[in-house]
Amino acid sequence: MSSPDISCSLHHRPDLGLLVARWPSDAPVHRLQTDFEALLRAALGSHTGRWLLDVRRREALQPDFAHWTVHDFFPRAATALAPQPLRIAALCSPARLTVYDSSAEQQAILQEGTAPDQHYRLRLFLDEGAAIQWLSA
Repeated sequence: MSSPDISCSLHHRPDLGLLVARWPSDAPVHRLQTDFEALLRAALGSHTGRWLLDVRRREALQPDFAHWTVHDFFPRAATALAPQPLRIAALCSPARLTVYDSSAEQQAILQEGTAPDQHYRLRLFLDEGAAIQWLSA
């Protein structure tokens, strides 16, 4: 699945029960929000609550976008997909994780997003195989 309106590729993997979104590069916040809304539409259409988000090529970290995903989008997506649980594996580059580690603001948002009391599960991975294994568990 791909559209000129979005900056990522979306692939439904029925063999794995996953939706895979891959970004080839950075994008402005409004474009990323459009991408995530397209991801949710694809998830609802395929009844798929396990997502692999490949953000290894996205270098910029926008706190306003992170806040939107944690406080608006992911909770809304989890509600829309219920009773199916929403599990999100974010495949990151080592450089991206270094930026997370060096920013108190990013650390706080990440802690909120991965908190056990969220209505969704979010984890960061460096290895795609480990991410798929976690999603499939």
